Amino acid sequence: MDRNYNIEEPDSSEEYLGESDDVLSENENSDIQGADGMFEHFRFNVDKGQSLLRIDRYITEHMEKTSRNRIQLAIEAGYVQVNGKVIKANYKVKPNDLITILLPYRKRSVEITPENIPLDIVYEDDDLLIINKPAGLVVHPGHGHYYGTLVNALAYYLNITPQPGGNDERMGLLVHRIDKNTSGLLVVAKNDEAQLNLAKQFFHHTIERKYIAIVWGNIKEDEGTITGNIARDPNDRLRFKVFPDGDFGKHAVTHYRVLERFGYVTLVECKLETGRTHQIRVHMNYIGHPLFNDERYGGDRILKGTLYSKYKQFIDNCFKILPRQALHAKTLGFIHPTSGKRLFFESPLPDDMAALIEKWRRYAGGRAFEEEEEE
Repeated sequence: MDRNYNIEEPDSSEEYLGESDDVLSENENSDIQGADGMFEHFRFNVDKGQSLLRIDRYITEHMEKTSRNRIQLAIEAGYVQVNGKVIKANYKVKPNDLITILLPYRKRSVEITPENIPLDIVYEDDDLLIINKPAGLVVHPGHGHYYGTLVNALAYYLNITPQPGGNDERMGLLVHRIDKNTSGLLVVAKNDEAQLNLAKQFFHHTIERKYIAIVWGNIKEDEGTITGNIARDPNDRLRFKVFPDGDFGKHAVTHYRVLERFGYVTLVECKLETGRTHQIRVHMNYIGHPLFNDERYGGDRILKGTLYSKYKQFIDNCFKILPRQALHAKTLGFIHPTSGKRLFFESPLPDDMAALIEKWRRYAGGRAFEEEEEE
C-alpha cells in the first residue's frame, strides 16, 4: 500500500475541516486561519507579467514532486484559495493574484515521534481508519503538546518513519479533528487520495455527524436549528463567538433534538451541517444553553437550579464524574473514497457521560422540578 504524501514546499513559497465544533484544541491557537481551522502551507504571489493560465497547471509548475491530479483533488476539496476565496478548477490565474493552499493540519515545525499509544480502532482498510478517541487525547501536536497525541500514535501504528527536519507531510492525513476534551469518532486517511476525497465530502457538507451533549437549562423546543456566523472572539482568542449580523465569521448551522429532560439540564443530539471550530459549544452557548462543565464557555459553574448546599454538592459530584465538557461524537457517515459505498459508524457513550446521565436521571426522578423563567 502506498503511503506517500510528498507535497513539498518549493523555495519560492512561504492547518477546516471542522469538526469542528471540534477542530481546535485549546492548545492549538496561534496558527489557525479563521474559524474553520485551516492552516496555510503554501503561498504564491503571481507575477505582474503572468499570462492567463489554469490554476492547476500554474501550481503544478511551481511545486516540486506534486502531480497535477493531486492539485486538482486539492482544488475540489476546497483547499486552494485565490485572494482569500475558494475557487473552481477552471479558474485562470491572473497577474498579482495571491494563491494560498490551506490544509487541515499544521505545517511541520517539529519531527513527529512515533509513540506506542493504544488506539481504539473501530474500522480499518487500505484507505482509512475510524478511531474512537477518548476524552483527554490531543489530536494533533501543538503548543504545549508535542508528544502523546493521536498523530504520534498514528505514526507508530502506521509505521511511518519521520523525515529529517520534521518535514514528513504523510503525518497530515487527518481529515478533521475533535477537541481534546471531546470524545468520539474520527476518520483518518491513509493516503492523500483518500484524504482529499474525504475532505471534499466535508467541504460540501455531505458527511453525516451527530453528537450527544448535555447542556444547562431546560430547552423549550423539542428540536430546532441554530444559524449564526462563527469567528474568534476579539476579546478572548481562546474562545469563539457568534456574529449574527453582517458577513463577519464563517457560516455555521447546527440542528438539535431533545432526547431527555432533567429539569436543570437537557440531553440533546446535535447534527452538524457545517463544521466550524467549537461549533456546538459556541452555538449552544449562544442560545443560552452552554455545555455542562464546559470551562471555556462558562458551563463549569451552576447556571440553573437551587441555592441549597445539597444541590451544590450534587453538582460538584457531577463535575467530578465528568471533568470535561459533556460532548461526544456519536455517529459518522460518509462515502468510502475508493469503493463508493456508504459507511456508517456509531460509538457508544463513554462511561463518564453515561454515568452523568444516569446520575441526573435519578436526581430528576426524585423530585419535581418547577419551570424556571427565562432571564
